[in-house]
Amino acid sequence: QVQLVESGGGLVQPGGSLRLSCAASGFTLANYAVGWFRQAPGKEREGVSCMRSGPYYLDSVMGRFTVSRDNAKNTVYLQMDRLKGDDTAVYYCATGPSLCGLRWADSSRYNYWGQGTQVTVSS
Repeated sequence: QVQLVESGGGLVQPGGSLRLSCAASGFTLANYAVGWFRQAPGKEREGVSCMRSGPYYLDSVMGRFTVSRDNAKNTVYLQMDRLKGDDTAVYYCATGPSLCGLRWADSSRYNYWGQGTQVTVSS
């Protein structure tokens, strides 16, 4: 059974850091593109990053967020530094396409989603 489980969210002050994890089971994550998405209250879900090819990043997180993977643990990470209030959202990891491509931020391309983890940036 394909499953993605995110962890690592929480409350952090502006300027702080968090590292999100996306652990996969039931398939080999290294064989697929892994996207990170977020959804803030009242807003549409937006793509934050994608890796296998790329990586790709949302413009507003470029230089602050870094995606990486540990194939031995079948896990992908999203390191988030210099966090801002606008980064507050539920963060999801997702997979499905074999490559990210130019449409990496199109959520309809991803078949499997985690349950999400809340990130709150506030003083």
